[in-house]
Amino acid sequence: MNDLLEILSYPFAYRALIAGSLISVCASILGVILVLKHYALIGHGLSEIGFASLSLSSALNIQPMYVAAPSVITASFIIMYVSRKYRTAGDTAIAIASSVALALGIVISSASGKSSSMSSYLFGSVLAVSGGDLILSVILAVIVISSFVILYNRLFIITYSEDYAKTLGINTAMYQLIISVLTALVVVMGMRITGTLLISGVIILPAVSAKMIARGFRSLVIISGVMSFIAFISGLIASFVFNIPAGAGVILSNALILILVKVITR
Repeated sequence: MNDLLEILSYPFAYRALIAGSLISVCASILGVILVLKHYALIGHGLSEIGFASLSLSSALNIQPMYVAAPSVITASFIIMYVSRKYRTAGDTAIAIASSVALALGIVISSASGKSSSMSSYLFGSVLAVSGGDLILSVILAVIVISSFVILYNRLFIITYSEDYAKTLGINTAMYQLIISVLTALVVVMGMRITGTLLISGVIILPAVSAKMIARGFRSLVIISGVMSFIAFISGLIASFVFNIPAGAGVILSNALILILVKVITR
């Protein structure tokens, strides 16, 4: 508690705490659907594409969000379509696209002489969270959480059985697009704190941990969000206490929770 109070005495840490908590919870909620529908690799693919977009925007001296957001959203549409159309081929396509995108990002940042400035996007940095990021995080959290509350029944049906959802007249493609857009926005915002290399872990790990103990879809979403929040707070404190990158601290906290849950359930 003393460590947490000391951290909150710094303005940048206050912004990172709120923004990171909201982004982590949103990522874990969306991660439930992605994990259950076997789309877990989507988060990883989008993060690598996001890094390439950020490298390009940095090289051209353009506001990062103006390039990263449209690029990642467009990529999410393509990845989701390929994943739905070709299950196995979709996973392969995501792996190839993410590797190529990461390589392109590294080449662009190196050629522009801005490799050092892009390191914060690779590994995350609490110092990079601005007041504008905090506002965007709040808006995004409201959109994601309210979407789950309002569309809960349809998301539940689509997640477990798309065929049954279609027989009820539900436009499954539209809801898949909504999920992909929200995931893309979470990835873009999350790159500030956890970094492009680690944001996929924030999406996947809490959902996997919650799946071991949840007894229904509603409890799965709630437990995943709670675990993600606890992991982020723990990881942020660990980053200050042990002087490690915040993103690494968050992922290690999520991994520790996963191990503890596994041991307890056994």
